[in-house]
Amino acid sequence: MKPRIIVCGLGQTGYKIYTLLKQQGLGVVGISTHPVVGGAVESSPNPRPNLRSDAISTSIPDINIPDIIVGDLRSASTLLAAGIRDAQTLVLATSDDALNLAVLVQARVLNPHIRIVNRLYNTSLGDRLDQTLAHHTSMSVSALAAPVFAFAALGNLAIGQLKLFNQTWPMHEEHIEADHPWRGRLLQELWDDRARMLIYYLPADHTTDLVSAMLRGERLQVGDRLIVATQPSVRLTQRSLKATVLKFLASLKRLHSHGRSAIVVLLLLFCTIFIATLTYICINFNTSVEDALYFSVGMITGAGGNERIAEQAPPSIKVFTAIMMLVGAGVIGVGYALLNDFVLGTRFHQLWDAAQVPQAGHYIVCGLGGVGMQIAKQLRDRGHEVVIIERDPHCRFLSTAHQLKLPVIQGDANLADVLQSAHIDAAQALLAVTSDDTANLEIALTAKGLSPRLAVIVRNQDPSFSHMAQQVFEFEAVLSPTELAAPSFAAVAFGGRILGNGLTGNHLWVALAALITENHPFCGQPVKEIAIQGDLVPLYLETSHQTIHGWPLLDASLSVGDILYLTVPAHRLDELWRSVQLPVIG
Repeated sequence: MKPRIIVCGLGQTGYKIYTLLKQQGLGVVGISTHPVVGGAVESSPNPRPNLRSDAISTSIPDINIPDIIVGDLRSASTLLAAGIRDAQTLVLATSDDALNLAVLVQARVLNPHIRIVNRLYNTSLGDRLDQTLAHHTSMSVSALAAPVFAFAALGNLAIGQLKLFNQTWPMHEEHIEADHPWRGRLLQELWDDRARMLIYYLPADHTTDLVSAMLRGERLQVGDRLIVATQPSVRLTQRSLKATVLKFLASLKRLHSHGRSAIVVLLLLFCTIFIATLTYICINFNTSVEDALYFSVGMITGAGGNERIAEQAPPSIKVFTAIMMLVGAGVIGVGYALLNDFVLGTRFHQLWDAAQVPQAGHYIVCGLGGVGMQIAKQLRDRGHEVVIIERDPHCRFLSTAHQLKLPVIQGDANLADVLQSAHIDAAQALLAVTSDDTANLEIALTAKGLSPRLAVIVRNQDPSFSHMAQQVFEFEAVLSPTELAAPSFAAVAFGGRILGNGLTGNHLWVALAALITENHPFCGQPVKEIAIQGDLVPLYLETSHQTIHGWPLLDASLSVGDILYLTVPAHRLDELWRSVQLPVIG
């Protein structure tokens, strides 16, 4: 069988993508720099204990090892041995952007028309490549996984997101309880609403798909769960007067702490003027307070004025005046320099505009890597306050965090005093998402020790360990970026366009778009039957003339050129891919 897809780089992410595609019975070939033993890429005899997203996986089952080519990923001979000339799609899945780019160039030389799915850490570079190269799709594990981490931290407020109609729709779970306003309502009533997308239905006492339940006229009962995506509303947020006053007071405190030296110099200047004024009054009682003060200020600042007071004074006072001039020159020079730094320089603006650690109701993100930065942006965009803890002073995302005015605490999140400086006792949740799995576990346990009721979300690369750790340590969630991102990579490699994903309980949801072609199994079939048979939830249909939503969508039949937008649980992608080959869109 000629390979349809080549997966280049069989680290943890690459091998998971390779496995998902291979399970669908596709012609898939993997390329690895090391032999694959026991369902994992065999590395050097002494591997590092803490690996990034291409870490060795020991939890993926063995599958058809002969379909894996071992060699230099950038070598033309290796790519030719994998069947690059006949392949339709090449998935570049290593964690090294430079290596992925090198393989991309070599692959396009050998097969100019091959479709590239490129895993890139640098998302801005990926956007430029998407605009420059035809049939190129860049994807980021961090960008795909971060929303699910953020939604897990938010609890049931949001579990995912969809990109529909050029907007990002948040997904959330409605758990029907006795006092829920939707209790007893017909699913049909909730379906026909253009500002709401029903994603999935999980009845409490039986198993059925959403479309069948609607057609039977079922009502929502206690214990039912309904996954819903709502259209976002555009709202301009303005800072309240209270928040402005609090920021001003906090800035004054920071100015006070940073401006102690300036205050000391100013006090010394005033004391010098007072001593000089008092001295001149005492040596000549005929000198008024105003004249003595005028001469003292002029003498100390160098402006001069009313010199007769010193000229008519005894020699000792003239010496005193000379000393005061020297002291005044030094004090004035230092004072001008400090005032210039605070008022005319950048220090005042830095202190005023500096992001400050929230006092309560915030989210703590430990680790400012790709996943951590994306999580912080997700939470910030949703209007939540975030504080970041990062121990590397040279972290590449520090400047980005400062530009977004996200407070960053430089320190080791394993330490209790660092977590307390982030006000952990009043935080909503903590996310331990460094690239070190052991450090994440230690951070999470330290946080639980300081605040037992705190919601803690932990990043771990090993999916099997993640499930066990969540049960043993009772964390809110232990998530693997690879497990979250790999289904999306596999779907895109197969030809689909991923619109978003989400998480509820142990269920991962994937939203995608399918272009209906002449040979497509869905072509000519009613959407209603497709949804019932495949346990899919159609969102809307784009035809050449209109966009169809609601009840008309279920009655519509699919024609060539239509684009069907749908959601499906990740574990049902296997069945979808076996019956459907999602073509490339756009």
